[in-house]
Amino acid sequence: MTTTLVKVSAFFVRNWRMTRRNTFTLFEVGFWPVVGLLSVGLMTTFLRLPPDAVVFVLTGTLALSVVQVCQLDVAYAVLFDIWSKSVKHEFLAPIEPWHVALGAWLMGVLRGIAVFALLTGVSRVSFGVSFGARGWAAPLAFLLGLLLSAAGVGLLVCALLLLCGLKAEVSAWSGVSLVLLVCGVYYPVSVLPTPLAWVAAAVPLTYFLDAFRADFGFAPVFQASLVRGYVMAAVYLVVGYAAFAGAVGRARRTGMLLKLSD
Repeated sequence: MTTTLVKVSAFFVRNWRMTRRNTFTLFEVGFWPVVGLLSVGLMTTFLRLPPDAVVFVLTGTLALSVVQVCQLDVAYAVLFDIWSKSVKHEFLAPIEPWHVALGAWLMGVLRGIAVFALLTGVSRVSFGVSFGARGWAAPLAFLLGLLLSAAGVGLLVCALLLLCGLKAEVSAWSGVSLVLLVCGVYYPVSVLPTPLAWVAAAVPLTYFLDAFRADFGFAPVFQASLVRGYVMAAVYLVVGYAAFAGAVGRARRTGMLLKLSD
């Protein structure tokens, strides 16, 4: 148990130290999420949207920012080593892929909570939107869903990095942006064309947004959205970890670990 804790905490501490030393990673938490929220919030003010529409849009911005920051930490578990040419040292050590993923995700949880708290405060002060006005049970359930969703995305990014190398680096930043179109960040998924609606139904974030917005009085698009979101997020976690572990094994067999370290 102690050995496992040491292995997991090693990757948590590594991400923690890199976050403290790197100005850009600090911007990911304290600057870009706030800029994104303010820009969208000011747009709603300019368009004179009704209060319920403002809440609808800002919940989407909040979700996108938290998922992006948390999944980046999971992706950094591999990216930091690719950038420093030390991938072979990480995966030739006596560790399992889940030690890497869990340690990095826990750091992502910490940063995701910080972003959630920061944007909640900015929303209330700047636009009068209080996400905790109806109690904190729904926001906390929403936050947990976002963090689990981020873990699944981050694991898939890690798998791509080990399979394709730096050619897949852009996926760490663009992957979450792709969900903008389908998961109802700024509009209900009911307005999507049928093919995109099918894709939306396969994304856990769609259900977490639907459940959270229902707490503010919006008509839910799905039944039992929160439960379905958790189940789907768990499936993505299993699939993501299987892909990551498989990519690690393949990289060891094909010499990709050495190529990424040259």
